[in-house]
Amino acid sequence: MKRAKAEASLLIEDDRVRVTRFDFEAGSETGWHKHEFDYVITAVSDCNMLLEEIETTREVLVPAGTAYRRSEGVEHNVINNSNEPMSFVEVELK
Repeated sequence: MKRAKAEASLLIEDDRVRVTRFDFEAGSETGWHKHEFDYVITAVSDCNMLLEEIETTREVLVPAGTAYRRSEGVEHNVINNSNEPMSFVEVELK
């Protein structure tokens, strides 16, 4: 299925961190990618995500104002699984 791409806006990048804001229209996606660093995301809006992973697909809700972290090596596609726009800020720890 062909989906629109989420908009990625680089906010900060230096030798220690990369901070990117992701804005998704309904049904849009990041596209498949592999994280080269540990990272934290903080939801700007409620984020009802469909995560396509190597061996599974799962739904995840990250409420606005909350955060989660994952380790480097994660490979997935993040899809906005709602009819509303969603946004989060990702901080990669170099």
